Amino acid sequence: MKKIVTIIFILIILFQSCGYNDNVEVGISSPVLPVLTGKDANPVLKVEMIRQKPVNYTLQKISISLEGTTDLNDIERISLFKSDDKGRFATDTLIGEAQPASIVTFKDNFDVTEDTLTFWVSVTLKENIDLSHRIKVQCKSISTDIGNIRVPAADTQSLRVGVAVRQHMQDGVHTSRIPGLATSKKGTLLAIYDARYENARDLQGHMDIGLNRSTDGGRTWQPMQTVLDMNEWGGLPEKYNGVSDACILVDENTGDIYVAGLWMHGVLDRETGKWVEGMTEDSTRWIHQWQAKGSQPGFGVKETSQFLITKSTDDGLTWSEPVNITLLKKKEWWLFAPAPGHGITLSDGTLVFPTQGRDETGNPFSNITWSKDGGKTWNVSKPASSGTTECMAVELSDGSVMLNMRDNRNRGNEEVNGRTIATTTDLGETWTEHPTSRKALIEPTCMASLHKHMYNDDGTEKSILLFVNPNSTSRRDHITLKVSFDDGRTWPEEYWILLDEYSGRGYSCITSVNDSTIGILYESSQADMVFQTVLLKEIR
Repeated sequence: MKKIVTIIFILIILFQSCGYNDNVEVGISSPVLPVLTGKDANPVLKVEMIRQKPVNYTLQKISISLEGTTDLNDIERISLFKSDDKGRFATDTLIGEAQPASIVTFKDNFDVTEDTLTFWVSVTLKENIDLSHRIKVQCKSISTDIGNIRVPAADTQSLRVGVAVRQHMQDGVHTSRIPGLATSKKGTLLAIYDARYENARDLQGHMDIGLNRSTDGGRTWQPMQTVLDMNEWGGLPEKYNGVSDACILVDENTGDIYVAGLWMHGVLDRETGKWVEGMTEDSTRWIHQWQAKGSQPGFGVKETSQFLITKSTDDGLTWSEPVNITLLKKKEWWLFAPAPGHGITLSDGTLVFPTQGRDETGNPFSNITWSKDGGKTWNVSKPASSGTTECMAVELSDGSVMLNMRDNRNRGNEEVNGRTIATTTDLGETWTEHPTSRKALIEPTCMASLHKHMYNDDGTEKSILLFVNPNSTSRRDHITLKVSFDDGRTWPEEYWILLDEYSGRGYSCITSVNDSTIGILYESSQADMVFQTVLLKEIR
């Protein structure tokens, strides 16, 4: 009997010593964010510790599980950082740091005096890792000098890895914006973007079209090269010779690669539309081609923004002097410009750039520009729709061309919101509104990407349509990949893949890395340009 009493007493003591102090409550969240190589710190898990009574305490031990991570060798280190005063990820205050293991234990004492302590678990990845891998992080236990803290069971998500292709201030570039992405005939990935040297603002400004190449499926990227740069043309500083909004097109017959961009020389007066003389490096005057009278009727560099095309015949290693095709526009149009992203080669060999402009009243429209002679000459279609701008094109299974367009009417519109969709069977001489137009794919009024992926299924060639944009009617967040198996008639929700739930600038471009892999370059909350892959088997 004495032995039983003794055992019970010992068990009570052990139970009490292992009990929880409920003076501190813990909340766990794991936002869907890309985990990136080339970036020093990646937020993967948010932990909030909220004290119920004003008692200071000291964090003594935190256990973090990496079980479920595809390969621990992908991780260089794991860190704990205190958040900023709004609970957001920041790296100013390091709580602890450790090497990766299935269970990582931090034993760094950290004094807590505030009511709410928010800390983030961060991982740093090695370079050149398999982009199909995932990172999974969970908080297992927290110990303090006032006892163990109860950690709620939370089945956190496995996060996709990716590559920070472009980051703020990389290569002396303030901001890299407006992605385009294509795969060459040799399998090289070609990522293009605005290299905005001085600030994040749109044209006019010191910006060129930059390009990075990858020959290993996007795992690593070669240094930036410049493919469109008007330097100090016409005696004006580079800040008044900006090039922006690039679109890349691979000729699937010859392997030639084209990059189109929009060049603005000087500035026009927003009220009169007249070219402003005397701009210097010290001038601060600015206007955008889509604002007021920032681009006007006519063809000259002092009248309207210019449509340029450069060409590479060596897989994107070198680029020709640009050819100006502005003369193709109607003289009365205020603007004729490439639509950013990528162009396509139709099954009959026709090259198609998605394009956009402003009509004789200054109102925006979307259309296509095409060539039937391998890029020697180009032709401009009629507008597919009015009130639309940035667009992307695909060839449907019946040979028609579908144009998917950003629509200004969607801005803040919760009742009727959806991308404008039109099709043509005669290269834009006539257009037909698609049944899903403004009904299927919501947007916060933002550029989006559309791509046709071809693959082989047991000897049969098949295709799917892929679409990426911010899946929101009001904010550029929740960057989501969607798939259609029926030429864009439906986009079943069970196949949607969320890539980044936080806010960013929201532009994107999709390519086929190979038969079984899709690549996406997008403006992320975590870097200026992020590249990630999705395996075809994930969405079939």
